[in-house]
Amino acid sequence: MLQAHCLIGPCRGLHGPQPTPPSALPLAPGTTNAASSSQLFGVPSPARLAIQTEASWLDHLHTSAINPLFRPQHLRTILPSTPIQQTFLQSTIRRAASTTSAPSSSSKPPQIPSPTPFVPDVPTFLTVIGRGLKQHAAKIPDWEALFTLTSEQLRELGVEPPRARKYLLRWRERFRYGQYGIGGDLRHVEGGVADLRVLEAALGADPTQTPRKLVVNVPTGRSIKECDPAELSRVQGYHVRGAKDIVGPYALPLKGVEGARITVTEGMWEDRRGRKIDGGERRRTEVRYKRRIAERREARESGAL
Repeated sequence: MLQAHCLIGPCRGLHGPQPTPPSALPLAPGTTNAASSSQLFGVPSPARLAIQTEASWLDHLHTSAINPLFRPQHLRTILPSTPIQQTFLQSTIRRAASTTSAPSSSSKPPQIPSPTPFVPDVPTFLTVIGRGLKQHAAKIPDWEALFTLTSEQLRELGVEPPRARKYLLRWRERFRYGQYGIGGDLRHVEGGVADLRVLEAALGADPTQTPRKLVVNVPTGRSIKECDPAELSRVQGYHVRGAKDIVGPYALPLKGVEGARITVTEGMWEDRRGRKIDGGERRRTEVRYKRRIAERREARESGAL
């Protein structure tokens, strides 16, 4: 018993001195470890009481030795926190809170671009991007709301289906960063109409750097000679074919006058969706097979076969 006590006792040194086992206590004079005759009459002898007490003490000692040696409360008393540890923990907590908290008020509000001469208001913007979005023009109150409303707010206003909202938000970001469609760089527009004229380059100009003939935008109803050079602005996406023909998207020639005219048209900037032919690539074989069966059935019923 004493040997077991020596092996287990040091493992619990952190919890203070261990109690002395009952077997190590001196026995009273006249008593022995053997059972006495009093046990025959059901009365436990002092030796039996000592043995039972020692067994229960060893049980407790063995059970406590299995428990963890270092508990949190012991570590806190043994290893007190230092100012460096406290600073590190506080900075870690602040970083975790900053990643999970809401955006700070210092974040910049969305940039609202200025209207352009070709796209001066919300209805015109929804018209040129196409996909039937001009039907929602009355639901968006003004230009600022067009560039600040979220997808959830557009849904509450009734802009459906979801792909229409995604398309609107995509074009909104393009316009915000100056990525316009055809005619977006026109400077002289009146009532959704812009005039184009042909400007010949000056003599001696390098043809590799400047085309011999340019397409420029002029104020409505005026010719090249009537305009100041500062009023002329070159237009991207259009070129001159032959002597004076202006070629480009939505450019209509003017009668009796050299030049062309552009009018705001629905879908001018629209990103065209793909069109499925015979059910698309995955269903094309099946659709064409069923079509041939139907054609043979009709031919058989008409007596052609």
